Amino acid sequence: MADLFGGIGGLGDLMGGFTKMMPQDDPNVKAFNAQKELSDLQKQEADIYTEIGKKAFQQNSAAFPAEADRLRLIQSNIAAAQEKINVTQNEAKAAQAAQQQADDARTCSNCGTMNPEGVNFCQDCGTKLGAPAKSFCGECGAENPPGTKFCGGCGAKIGA
Repeated sequence: MADLFGGIGGLGDLMGGFTKMMPQDDPNVKAFNAQKELSDLQKQEADIYTEIGKKAFQQNSAAFPAEADRLRLIQSNIAAAQEKINVTQNEAKAAQAAQQQADDARTCSNCGTMNPEGVNFCQDCGTKLGAPAKSFCGECGAENPPGTKFCGGCGAKIGA
């Protein structure tokens, strides 16, 4: 597949060009760049194995110390590139979790309305944001989960 894309103008190079226009601190851009680096290093590794194979490396690797040293260096770089990918994937997960947490803090626990940032009370029902709303039955006094429409204790309509 890489040859196919390379043969039609280099899709990888095109994507690399697009990432240069995006914020370089974006975890997804970092992940793409690290993945491209890993792919390039793996190709270099394969090329070296081809060179070594031509020289009958499997029969006598001690006869080719320079190629063996280059191969060890590239394998070390592959490990470093894989670590970069792991780090950027963790950054992306952390950013996603932080966004979800921010969204959760703005979502009303009583009615589910998404409120704008900086608002302390739901603009739809007035419930304080960031704290779970307690819902008590007016008939029997039982506590019910936020958003409950009918009491779990006696079946009465809540909030009527």
